[in-house]
Amino acid sequence: MGYHDCPLNRESLGFCTWSLLHTMAAYYPDEPTLDQQNDINQFFKLLGRVYPCEMCARDFAQLITFRPPVTSSQEALSDWLCGIHNQVNKKIGKTIFDCTECNERWRDGWKDGSCD
Repeated sequence: MGYHDCPLNRESLGFCTWSLLHTMAAYYPDEPTLDQQNDINQFFKLLGRVYPCEMCARDFAQLITFRPPVTSSQEALSDWLCGIHNQVNKKIGKTIFDCTECNERWRDGWKDGSCD
């Protein structure tokens, strides 16, 4: 991608950010405490305020206002985030991701062993 020794452009920043967010969701507890639920909600809210791409931050903040994070379990959070990501992908003309593959993609590795 060419971002290892240069400032990130919007595309590289977005790729890295979505990777972080999906990985966080993949490792979120199956039965989160109320504190964990509050923390992840606050994280997403703050991301919409401090993200270095102003337009992206504004769009993300609006998305989570209309589709608040679902933080009741790891599966629920991953599904919610995948839906939000797909909404953004649709808007910018990118491929829609199969949300049933979130844990395989960001936590467990592909079943074909290609990540081993």
